[in-house]
Amino acid sequence: MDDQEDFLENEDSDMSEKPLSPPYNVPFRSARMQVQRSNVCSRAYFVVVMVFFHVYILNVIGLLLYVHYNNGPGDLVRGDGASPASVISPDSRLPQPAPTERELDVEDYSQSFSIHRMEGIRVGHVQHVSIVPDRTHEMKTLSLKPLLFEIPGFLSEEECRVVVQLAQLKGLMDSQAATPSQEQAELNQPLLSLSTEEVFGLLDLNQDGFLQKQEIVSHSRSRDGTWLSPASLRQILSGLETSPTATLTLGEFRRVYDVSQRQRQQRSGTLHSHFKQRNRHTWLFQGPGSHHVLQTLRKRVIALTRLPSSLVELSEPLQVSRYEHGDFTDAHYDSSSTHSETTCAHTRLAGNTSALTEVSCRYLTVLFYLSSVEDGGESTFPVADNRTYDERALVQDGVDLTDTQQTCGKGNLRMTPTAGTALLWYNHLSDGRGWMGELDEYSLHGDCPVRRGVKWVANSWVNVDPDHQQQARYQRLVAQRHQAKSAMDDHYQSLSHSDLHLDL
Repeated sequence: MDDQEDFLENEDSDMSEKPLSPPYNVPFRSARMQVQRSNVCSRAYFVVVMVFFHVYILNVIGLLLYVHYNNGPGDLVRGDGASPASVISPDSRLPQPAPTERELDVEDYSQSFSIHRMEGIRVGHVQHVSIVPDRTHEMKTLSLKPLLFEIPGFLSEEECRVVVQLAQLKGLMDSQAATPSQEQAELNQPLLSLSTEEVFGLLDLNQDGFLQKQEIVSHSRSRDGTWLSPASLRQILSGLETSPTATLTLGEFRRVYDVSQRQRQQRSGTLHSHFKQRNRHTWLFQGPGSHHVLQTLRKRVIALTRLPSSLVELSEPLQVSRYEHGDFTDAHYDSSSTHSETTCAHTRLAGNTSALTEVSCRYLTVLFYLSSVEDGGESTFPVADNRTYDERALVQDGVDLTDTQQTCGKGNLRMTPTAGTALLWYNHLSDGRGWMGELDEYSLHGDCPVRRGVKWVANSWVNVDPDHQQQARYQRLVAQRHQAKSAMDDHYQSLSHSDLHLDL
C-alpha cells in the first residue's frame, strides 16, 4: 500500500510539471465556445424583442387613428354657438349632426347610441351648471322619484314677455280633455253599447266566421272609431297568438273580449276615470327662421340636458299654455308606456307599420314658468318620492289624488310658479345600458287651479324612441330628406333668373 501511494504521488508531480497534452485542452476550448454562443443568443433575443416592440407601437398608433377617424366630431354637440356646457360627457356616445343648420351627417347616426342622464345626488342638492356664456345657474334637486330639478333664472323677464307675445300672436286654442298619455287615452275613449257578437262581426272583415290578425291590425290603423280601445285590441291579439290555428272563432273571441272588458272596468274605477283639464295653448316652431328667443331657448335646453342637438331639434315644438281663473290640469303622465303593438308618434316615418297605435315618447320635460301667479296654479307631483307606488292607493275613501281640483293640497310636492324658473324631470327610467327605459310612474303630475292671476307656462319635450335602432333609422331618413332638399335648393339657386318664372 505504501508503494502504491508513493507511485501516485510521483505521477501527480509529473503531471504538474509537464504541459497539458492536447486532449486536456478540450475543456478550456469548450468553455470559450459556450461564451461565444451565449453572446450570439443575446443578440438574437435583442433583435426579436425590438421587432416585437416596434410592431406593438405601430398597433397602438393604428388603434388611435381608428378611434379618431371613427368618432371624430360626432361625439360633440354642434359648434353653432351653443354653450360649452353642451359638450356630452365621455360616457355619452350619441350621434350628432354636422355643424351647420342645413346639413345633417348621415354617417354619424350609425354610431352606437346612449343618452345622458343627470345625477340628483339627494333632495336639496345644488349643482352649478353652465347654460349661457359667462354665467352659471344653480340647479336644485327637488325629488329623486321622479328625478326632478329646479333652475331659477333660466329665462329673463324680457324673454318671458317675448314668448308670451309670440303665443298671443300665433293664437291660442282650447285644450281638449284628452290626455297626452296613451294609457289614459285608452280609459277615456267612449264606448258604444255593442254586444260581443256585433264587435266580432265588425272585426271580421271578410265575414268568414274567423278572426285573423290582419283584420285586427287593419282596423286599428283605420282610426275610424273609438268603440274598441287599444287595450282590448292587445288582449284580443294575445288570445289570437295562443290559438293553434292563429284564428279566433266567435266562442273563443267571446272569452277573450269579456276578460278585456272586465279588466278595463276595474282600471277605470281606480285611476284617471275622468281626466279633465281646462286651459288654452298653442305651439311655437323653434327651427331656422323662428324668433331668436325661441332658438336661444332650444340651445339652452341642449346645454342643460347635455343631449345631442339632433334629438332636441327633431322633437316636438314648444307648447305654450295659458291658465286663467279656475283653469287646471288633472294629474297625468307626459309620456307613455311602450308595448310591442305600439310605435312612437315622432318616429312614425320609420315606425312599425303593423303597430296598433301611436303613442307619445317623451324622455324628459323642461317646463318654463313665463309668469308668476298671485294665488294657486302650483305644479303638483302627488306621489313624488313615495317609498312605493301603488295605483290603487291614489284613490282612498273616495279621495282621488289625481283630481287636482279637489285634492291638489294633498300632493307630496308642489312648486309655486315664478317667472323665469325652469323645471326639468325625466319621464322615463334608464334601461341600465345608457338608453331610455320604462315609464317612471312617479312622474305623475298636474296643475292646481288658478285662484287669482294668470299663469303662463311653456313645455319643451325631448322625444326619444325606446328602440334606439328605430331612433337611428328615423334620424337617417330625416337627414337624407334634408340633404335631398338642400341639393334641390342649391340646384334652383344656380339657375339664372331668366330660367325661372318670377311670378311664382
